[in-house]
Amino acid sequence: MSRRASVGRLLGQPPGYGLVVVPLALILVITVVDLRSPQDVHLGPFLVIAPALTASLAGPRPTALVGVLAVAAQTLIAVFHGGLTTLNHLAQLTALILLSALVVFVSQVRDRRSRELIRARSVAETAQLVLLRPPPRRMGPLRVAWMYLAAEDETRIGGDLFAIARTDRPGNRVIIGDVRGKGLTAIGEASMLLGAFRECAHQYATLPELAAALEASVCRYLAESAETDRDADEHFITALLLDIPDEGSQVEMINCGHPPPLLLHDHHLTVLHPRRPVPPLGMCSLSAAGHRADPFTFEAGDTLVLYTDGVVEARSPAGDFYPLTEHAALANHSSPESLLRHIHSDLVRHVGHEPNDDAALLAIERCPGHQHHRA
Repeated sequence: MSRRASVGRLLGQPPGYGLVVVPLALILVITVVDLRSPQDVHLGPFLVIAPALTASLAGPRPTALVGVLAVAAQTLIAVFHGGLTTLNHLAQLTALILLSALVVFVSQVRDRRSRELIRARSVAETAQLVLLRPPPRRMGPLRVAWMYLAAEDETRIGGDLFAIARTDRPGNRVIIGDVRGKGLTAIGEASMLLGAFRECAHQYATLPELAAALEASVCRYLAESAETDRDADEHFITALLLDIPDEGSQVEMINCGHPPPLLLHDHHLTVLHPRRPVPPLGMCSLSAAGHRADPFTFEAGDTLVLYTDGVVEARSPAGDFYPLTEHAALANHSSPESLLRHIHSDLVRHVGHEPNDDAALLAIERCPGHQHHRA
């Protein structure tokens, strides 16, 4: 399916002109039956159904064409049933013309709004792609897969973010975060944090130094926007930072109020709760005096699952939260991509539809060939 067709389907646009044959057939059937019916049976008023039905199947031009055909059919019926000058037929023709014109007008308005929504969604998708700049599928010894689930509002861009920066040590540094709120404010804060991370990830030797630099960037940004944003004091960003060296199996983590990552090792799942949690980024008055990293072991064949709260806060029709930990532990996956596909399909099955909130998922696997002893 092409991108344009996919967008049209998501927006509820008419599927095409093929189904226009239905209202055309309806006009033919009503006309034939009316002509064969007694003089006191009037089926002509039902012809208005044809343009109304066309408006739900196609655009304004086919709707106008069907409306003209319906008026022509009503005229034919009038000629054979008493003539055009009868009061009843004149009233029916006038009503059919007015209703058909109204349907065409409504179809034009809907078509214009659909095009505007398509353009807005296209801009939103492009902005999100530029903002996130998804990482390559392979970064050093890591295989990476990602998934961004947009909310139901097709024009809304959320504040979920993730990025991986390759360092010279060598290794990779990872961030996943969730900006409080939606819309342009969230976009600005997410863009600021991602830019700061991509710049600072190469400059600081340790993860605590990187976390402190990001905290300073966020606080500075919020201080500058405080004059124009009344709620600037309530803004914050939950974030998870990882430092994954190419050599060795020790990984460092700093969790700034973010949902804990999951570690899949040898068919066992571990929730990596922080031993030294710190407040979210942007809680400047509550900021910890010094960030300290939590180490854990990440061996070849292990997979890390990072996610935002839009995943675990997705509810079923009964109101139950999605149990990511339980379902990820049971997943039979052969790659990060297959794991995320499983989680996505399972999440949609749990909710009954796509999640109502933005959600981001990141799966990172250390590939074989970099095996080290577990500490």
